[in-house]
Amino acid sequence: MAPRVLITGATGFIGRRVAATAAARADLGHLRLLVRPAAVGEEPKGHGGSLTETVTGDLRDPDSLRRACEGVDVLIHCASAIGGDEELLHAVNDDGTRTLVDAAVRAGVTRIVALSTASVHGRGPFRAAAPGTLPLAPGSATSRTRAAGERYVMDAGGAVLRPHLVYGAGDRQLVPGLVRLLAALPGPLDAGGSLHSVIDVDSLAGVLLGAALSPRTEAGPYYVNHPEPVPVAELLGPCEELLSARTDRPRAGAVDLAEAYDLLAGHPFGRHHLAMLATDHWFADDRPWRDLGCAPGPGFTAGFPAHASWYRDLLAGG
Repeated sequence: MAPRVLITGATGFIGRRVAATAAARADLGHLRLLVRPAAVGEEPKGHGGSLTETVTGDLRDPDSLRRACEGVDVLIHCASAIGGDEELLHAVNDDGTRTLVDAAVRAGVTRIVALSTASVHGRGPFRAAAPGTLPLAPGSATSRTRAAGERYVMDAGGAVLRPHLVYGAGDRQLVPGLVRLLAALPGPLDAGGSLHSVIDVDSLAGVLLGAALSPRTEAGPYYVNHPEPVPVAELLGPCEELLSARTDRPRAGAVDLAEAYDLLAGHPFGRHHLAMLATDHWFADDRPWRDLGCAPGPGFTAGFPAHASWYRDLLAGG
């Protein structure tokens, strides 16, 4: 019998891509997308062989979660709150995930896969870090509440996927944030030789769906990133190009990390990004590609050009 799948967060950056990937498959019995009432109409439209249904709900509304889980075999949980009010973060990422998992278990859902983040481990250095080798050490309210939500999924026998840096069309945090950082400096940033785990949004969507449908998926956490870490210079290069394309001001010579810290003394946002860029954040886990029938897609340097025009349009409007 073809599985019936529920996806939460289907209008978000990553959840939207998961929903579109699932809707294109002909081997799903039914696809249900849970969206907040204010987001109705933003979800990807169903096509292919799957019957797609949109239902409204909220992770803070237990009745809506109970209704959404009825008749479902597989849950892919992509919804989360990021940044902002700590009370909201707790209500959505912690209590909301617990309520959703409880509703799924009561409804007889047989597979739960949740999107999380490698930020639950806090700041590195992490070098080829394998699953089970790092403690949880979240450094922000977002990461703390997402780490709490992970536990409910794993206690129910589910899998948790932890990417580090995710880029691609729809990204309004990673690349725009790096461009904003570079714009605060007089010239390109020389951030040293750190290595970073990165994945494009389409490959991540494929792994989330693959983990939800594969019989080989294991309970517990996965790191989900392209197998080859990205040197920080390669990560910043396209961001510097995007910045140069939107300004007529000439850029000065390269700025090293020490100088950048001084220049950004009054910018907590910029210093936060600098601290991340200066340190290795490299996670190693070949199981998504070895066991789940998924492909990692192109590396960052080869894959970024496919998304460059989307970023140019976004930055031009901002």
